[in-house]
Amino acid sequence: MPNTGLFATYPSLRDRVVVVTGGASGIGEAIVEAFSAQLARVVFLDIQDAAAETLRRKIEAAGFPVPVYFPCDLTDIAALEGAMNQVLQRFTAVDVLVNNAGNDSRHKIEEVTSDFWDRTMAVNLKHQFFMAKAAIPAMKKARRGSIINMSSIGWMIPSTSVPVYVTAKAAIVGMTRTLAHELGADNIRVNSILPGAIQTERQKQLWFTDAYKAEILASQALQRLLLPEEVARLVLFLAADDSSAITNQAYVIDGGWV
Repeated sequence: MPNTGLFATYPSLRDRVVVVTGGASGIGEAIVEAFSAQLARVVFLDIQDAAAETLRRKIEAAGFPVPVYFPCDLTDIAALEGAMNQVLQRFTAVDVLVNNAGNDSRHKIEEVTSDFWDRTMAVNLKHQFFMAKAAIPAMKKARRGSIINMSSIGWMIPSTSVPVYVTAKAAIVGMTRTLAHELGADNIRVNSILPGAIQTERQKQLWFTDAYKAEILASQALQRLLLPEEVARLVLFLAADDSSAITNQAYVIDGGWV
């Protein structure tokens, strides 16, 4: 759990309703923990039931409000909309939406089929738009809201061996900018975050070889690996009223790689 004694506390986040996609593990897990430590009312969506329950017990043991977990396959738009309806029935509002879920499985150009393209876009891009669409009416009614879309520096480096994923992550920045201008009149802010190489358990298990870690450190200005909670702290700021004048922006958090 985050040590709130060392880092910023945001009074404006207390009791705010926060929805996080892909919240059971990785960066999403750190985001759920961070908002819970701010005493927000957190709902997270995922398909990892066991990991979700472990996270809920961890937060309860730390003495923070236990987040609500809704199992949801975000590539099923009807299920996604149903989950948002459950959130609104329970809390009547959505103050913050963090579109975090994604999958960076490696793939080569010659391996990409039409079906693979559609699946990769569904898990990395499409659900972000439809989650925002589902949350917007409640935000408009409240005349406030913060939508935070998780992109990646992958399209800026640029990365190789993930061409469809990189395409989706680049599109998220464009989507963020147009939504910010569409929704600004309703006092709804929309920003994106572009993490670099973040040391999640998944990354460590699948990709963080000694050679890749050496490549990361050779590329970054900061000579250390970055942690999920460091991304979560940026999410908190963009969700809080402290950033009330900030929208339409893309924040890189990569240790100085780009």
